[in-house]
Amino acid sequence: MLCVLLFLESIGTGELMLIMLFVLFFFGSKKIPDLARGLGKGMREMKDAMQGIQDDIRSGVNLEEEKKMIEDVKKDISSAKDEVEK
Repeated sequence: MLCVLLFLESIGTGELMLIMLFVLFFFGSKKIPDLARGLGKGMREMKDAMQGIQDDIRSGVNLEEEKKMIEDVKKDISSAKDEVEK
């Protein structure tokens, strides 16, 4: 299941070990934790940005609905005033 989520369904264990070994040799054992930490921070920032955009969209929709409701109430009040004046 994890392999499907990572789009690695066709990569076997041997290939993954080879990739990990290449990463270890290329970056070194001291850089790998820093890279993972940076990747985690980047993912967190992306998630926060997506959440912020979703919140902005939701608040925009809510503002539009509130404006429509206020306009409807104003129309109801003006029509009620007209009926009272008659």
